[in-house]
Amino acid sequence: MPTLTLDHGRRVTLTYFVAFIAIGMCVGLLGPTLPYLADMTGSGMSQIAILFTARAMGTMLGSVLSGVLIDRFDGHRVLAAMLLLLAAGLAAVPFSQALILLAAVMLLLGLAEVSVNAGANTLLLWTHGTASPPWISALHFCFGLGNMLVPLVLVAVLRLEFSFAWAFWLVALYVAVLLFPLLSQASPRPPDITVGNRPASPPQDGWRLAIFLLMFGLYVGMEVTFAGWITAYGVLSGLAPAEAALLVTLFWLTLSAGRLLAIPLIRLLSPWKVLCGCLALGLFSALALHGRWLPLPLIALLFGLAASAIFPTLFGLSNQLMPISGRTTGWIFLSSGLGGMALPSLTGPLLERAGTGAFPLLLVALVGLLLLGLVALRARVKRSTDRR
Repeated sequence: MPTLTLDHGRRVTLTYFVAFIAIGMCVGLLGPTLPYLADMTGSGMSQIAILFTARAMGTMLGSVLSGVLIDRFDGHRVLAAMLLLLAAGLAAVPFSQALILLAAVMLLLGLAEVSVNAGANTLLLWTHGTASPPWISALHFCFGLGNMLVPLVLVAVLRLEFSFAWAFWLVALYVAVLLFPLLSQASPRPPDITVGNRPASPPQDGWRLAIFLLMFGLYVGMEVTFAGWITAYGVLSGLAPAEAALLVTLFWLTLSAGRLLAIPLIRLLSPWKVLCGCLALGLFSALALHGRWLPLPLIALLFGLAASAIFPTLFGLSNQLMPISGRTTGWIFLSSGLGGMALPSLTGPLLERAGTGAFPLLLVALVGLLLLGLVALRARVKRSTDRR
């Protein structure tokens, strides 16, 4: 444990897990409540889509801001400030009845969400050092758990015949409660001020960082592209709308379950082997989609399983191969946000011009680029090692 006692480190880690459930709930709340928000603001569905753009802009701004803050100030105080902003923003959503005001609130929510996300990831790395990959996988499982739980909160509120606003207020209350355990515990510190954390510090290498940033952008772009377009692809391929809508649920189900299963797997295998296995399964799934070898629901399950461990394993590997600061984590989340915006935006025009057959080929290309990135990263690491 780099900076904390074992017992303290476990308590801090548990706090981050609970916080990530809250972040998953916040991120997952927009989709199910979108029709209610459109009705509240008197907007059409094409107009209300600006909320996604506003949140994405906040995410990119927060990615850079959070890195600077985590490096300069006490980590838990930074997270507490962002959780307070998040709780206030959630509570304000039902009162923001003008679309422009609601968009401004969503921008602040995006900034706060990614700041807690990036900050907790950084602090967890500082807590567990090179042993962090299983903990990172568990952390991201908690994010998926929050995504799955929040629709149940909305359903419960509506069945009790309350306004949809209560879903936002209940999640806001949950976020606010997290301030107490967070502020009562000492924050982890960067490992470079802790004696004996590493046998040898990883080198500063701009090319390694560039490869990692590219891979994070490609992965998140691939994940968001599949989740965002698989339903439309299913409808265009002849599935009934209800069946096609189930595909994204199956994808998120195995993505979340896979992150839980990856915890013991990462302990047994090296990050390189885990990433190779995930990408091999992803390539097979994309090729099966192109060749129509398997039913679409099974492909959605397999692709979700393939994607499940990539981000947390890649993030843990980056901590082993590079010095990780809050600023570095901010760049990682900025790259991820750009990939999550750019690649799904290109998919629609691609489907219009090239037809539905372009979708699986795009997935094949993305998985292939990730494999090439992994090969390039391995070669870069080997070259740096040979020079020593």
